[in-house]
Amino acid sequence: MSDASLRVPLPERLDLPAAAPLREALLPLVGKPLVLDATGCSTIGTPGVQVLLSAARSWREAGALLSVEGVSPACEAQLAHLGLTTDDLCSKEQAA
Repeated sequence: MSDASLRVPLPERLDLPAAAPLREALLPLVGKPLVLDATGCSTIGTPGVQVLLSAARSWREAGALLSVEGVSPACEAQLAHLGLTTDDLCSKEQAA
């Protein structure tokens, strides 16, 4: 991961009330290398997952790197219940 990547912390509870503010915070950053810091996040609900999946798609389409770091085992389990892994929430850096 490049040191030039921006970091955005995820809220403790990424649920319905937190989903829209996260979406609004991410929109102006689309296309910039970004790390979502999940170290303080203990719960990821479906609305939060929808925002993260949409972000991953937007970053992929922009050819930019988006990664998620510090995902707790509890959040990994919540993702697994939805048939997802942390990799599903990340873009892959496009070849130049």
